[in-house]
Amino acid sequence: MASILFSGYIFRTETAVPDGIESYSVAHSRGAGSLSEKTAMKKYSVFAVAREAMRHHTGWNRAWRDAQPKKHYDAIIIGAGGHGLATAYYLGKNFGITNVAILEKGWLGGGNTGRNTTIIRSNYLQDPSAAIYEKARSLYETMSQDLNYNAMFSPRGVIMLAQTEHEVRGYKRTAHANMLQGVTTEFISPEKVKELVPIINLDGPRYPVLGGLWQARGGTARHDAVAWGYARACSDMGMDVIQKCEVTGIRQENGKVVGVSTNRGDIDCDKLGMVVAGHSGHLADMAGFRLPIESVALQALVSEPIKPCMDVVVMANTVHGYMSQSDKGEMVIGGGTDGYNNYTQRGSFHHIEETVRALVETFPMVSRLKMLRQWGGIVDVTGDRSPILSKTPVEGIFINSGWGTGGFKAIPGSGWGFAELMAKGHSPLTEAFGLNRFQEGRFIDESVAAGVAH
Repeated sequence: MASILFSGYIFRTETAVPDGIESYSVAHSRGAGSLSEKTAMKKYSVFAVAREAMRHHTGWNRAWRDAQPKKHYDAIIIGAGGHGLATAYYLGKNFGITNVAILEKGWLGGGNTGRNTTIIRSNYLQDPSAAIYEKARSLYETMSQDLNYNAMFSPRGVIMLAQTEHEVRGYKRTAHANMLQGVTTEFISPEKVKELVPIINLDGPRYPVLGGLWQARGGTARHDAVAWGYARACSDMGMDVIQKCEVTGIRQENGKVVGVSTNRGDIDCDKLGMVVAGHSGHLADMAGFRLPIESVALQALVSEPIKPCMDVVVMANTVHGYMSQSDKGEMVIGGGTDGYNNYTQRGSFHHIEETVRALVETFPMVSRLKMLRQWGGIVDVTGDRSPILSKTPVEGIFINSGWGTGGFKAIPGSGWGFAELMAKGHSPLTEAFGLNRFQEGRFIDESVAAGVAH
């Protein structure tokens, strides 16, 4: 996959779409003019790239408008991360609802969307989980074309290593379930694992590699580009992406939502979608109900860039760690969640030690790398490790939360199903993920398939 560098911007020749150059912050710093209400979005193409290269990139507009709040919207989405923006996009694309505001207390994509390890897969055991994650994975395949924005989806494949006999049995069961669900996975031998990942050590002293669950059509995508692409498409449909707009209250009348209070004034709405990940419980308290979730930090780190050595994603759940190599050569490494509830969006030294110690046994070369940077995100975890996409006790309020450590891979599928739920009041894709399942005991247990220690 070739890249072209022009004036500090990177363009991928695979889809001839600029990679994130139209983010609000970049366009603003370059002095680009605002995109007016009536100005149609300029399409990106190889011809646009060539044209702007010839005139020193002076013709790029902002990707989305710097909108001001209106008095009333048909729908308000709280949270301008991947899930919130995808919901707004599919409300407009699939149902023609474009009088929508997406409110973000910080900056667009500054939460978990910009803090994850970008892994995309759909090899889940339970039918409802496999359906929504496979929908998301299939939408990732066409996202760059749908949004006219390079999401840099890389279907490089994902291996979940089996390092105990129990995992071998579990992954074979998952492979059989996936076959019935229409999800393409297979259980592969240690020799095949070594062929796909030459740097791996198959004969670990404690946990040798006994095989792996291989999903060839899984992979990674550029998380910032996913958020920016959705925001650009929403803005082009006339929606308002409003940053630095914190919701301070939920206004209700007779058990029905009528609007929100923000640090920029009151805004009325007919429907309200809460899509704020680890802060979902806080918003639910504002609305007068509680959620069966807990918020914990999930940390990740990247190494210094090195030459290409691993072109698949590897997850080792027994020793607990997962790793892939980015386009720039960095080894992207993640581990389990913190062992206590917290809202800390930064790294910690003990987590580096635990995660790297686990990976060194399976990937000895990791011991010779230097760490480049580390960060954390706040994830919302349910008791059954499955999400909540549901109506709430307050009429007109809908909740999308509980994705835990698997939120990024689900963004398009989550947005597709949640938009249908908000527009029509029901969705086959989200039906099993209602709040009432915790009262009725209809758990969707994905604690193993989640792939991360909780």
